[in-house]
Amino acid sequence: TKKMLAMSCPDTSDSAAMAAYMNTMSRYALVKEEEAQKCKDELLVLWTDFFKPQHLESIPDLHDTFWHAAKLCSACKVEVSAGHAQELMDACEAIHQMFWSAKGRDVPWTRAS
Repeated sequence: TKKMLAMSCPDTSDSAAMAAYMNTMSRYALVKEEEAQKCKDELLVLWTDFFKPQHLESIPDLHDTFWHAAKLCSACKVEVSAGHAQELMDACEAIHQMFWSAKGRDVPWTRAS
């Protein structure tokens, strides 16, 4: 998303520059959509396979957090929004904390980028 937002559209009369721009933007869009879908798939597996009803006692907002994160994945697939991308990262960080808290461990959150 950051790379897409950082790109500037070339002069539309320059067909070679326009073709390169469209090619790059298409590739960025494909990767963005694939990564958002991977994130959604991993979140749903974690939500449905790891967390159990007893976790709701210590994490009452568990379902709402996962539901909201899954919706953000969908938004990130179809939009070019730095705001939604950041909201998704924040939701993933919250889920990271929930997961490691449920396992009784303190594991620091680290971003790849």
